[in-house]
Amino acid sequence: MKENVFDVLMYLFENYYMDDDNPIVPDRESVQHDLYNAGFPKREIDCAFSWLEDLATDTPPPAMQAEHSLRLFTPLETARLDTECRGLLLFLEQMGVLTPSCRELVIDRAMALENEDFDIEQLKWVVLMVLFNQPGEEAAYAWVEDLMFENMTNYLH
Repeated sequence: MKENVFDVLMYLFENYYMDDDNPIVPDRESVQHDLYNAGFPKREIDCAFSWLEDLATDTPPPAMQAEHSLRLFTPLETARLDTECRGLLLFLEQMGVLTPSCRELVIDRAMALENEDFDIEQLKWVVLMVLFNQPGEEAAYAWVEDLMFENMTNYLH
């Protein structure tokens, strides 16, 4: 089974961050050990921690966007973020869920992943991870979380 950085991030997010029953996150060394025991390769574990560190230390760009401005994507970004992904970002921004600076952070973190097959479901998780790590974005996080899990249950029925 070929695990990638996104798989490690998903495992971390689902097992350590989304768990309301356990508010204490263990130290990095024990988490890395757990990940290794779960079968993740060391390189992907290291890259996932680097991705998270960059998320925590990246300061979003200042919100200097005009009210009716349009975000243009570079060719590299359009290669990674297909029309559906870009549409989701636009929708979330128009709904007031993503600020322009959070949108930029989401794009940055999506571009930092090495997945060749990046899709809208992965983008939704990146959005959740970014919002989870942004102070004051609790309502936006809850809104996206509801949207994701509501859609998942709709697919099951």
